[in-house]
Amino acid sequence: MPATRTFSLRPLSLGAVQLARAAFAAVAALMITFSTDHSATVGLSVFSGFVLVSALIHLLGAWLVGPAGWRWPYVLLAAVSILAGMAGGVPAWRSTPLFFVVVIAWAALGGLVELLAGIRARRQARAGTAPAVVADGARDAILVGSLGLALAVGLLCVPTTYALTYSIAEAGSFTLTGITLAVGIFGAYAAIVAVFLGIAGLSPRALPATTAGHNHAASTAAAENEGSA
Repeated sequence: MPATRTFSLRPLSLGAVQLARAAFAAVAALMITFSTDHSATVGLSVFSGFVLVSALIHLLGAWLVGPAGWRWPYVLLAAVSILAGMAGGVPAWRSTPLFFVVVIAWAALGGLVELLAGIRARRQARAGTAPAVVADGARDAILVGSLGLALAVGLLCVPTTYALTYSIAEAGSFTLTGITLAVGIFGAYAAIVAVFLGIAGLSPRALPATTAGHNHAASTAAAENEGSA
């Protein structure tokens, strides 16, 4: 018979961490989307608040979710986010060059940490040596880490001194600058992460065929024992 897969609810602690990350990413995306000012000051204000709250969530994740030997991704992500949030949280420092430097560094380092952790978790999950909660979050970590690296690459492609002046009939002239594009790219990243982690946090997880078979055998044995009693 072909191997079958069953589904169970995602562990509450992992789902809660993912939903918390999704919620604050959505807040950051909405703040940027509905702001008419995409300057470095506004961009760094939203970014610093987002990453500092994310750092707190990562620390909670290390305590609530990460089993022994698997807490390092949460701790590293929290450390990178705290440093980036502190750098972007000083009003006197907020400038266009700082936005690019801080956000690119945060996206590259954080994305790399999460991507490597996800790849390692998936490899060990296939070998059957990873804890269930780690194996369950492997795919999510790989995708979110990849999105972080994509954000860093996208911002690297935007010239900090870029400026395009254009006009719209009956509306006037406008200037599209590099920082406007950069803040918009960060907002798009936050929106994508919010949608993906929101879906991931509410989705069931597939159990491997071996686990499903073991659970089925255990339940059958229990039923037979009750019947014979």
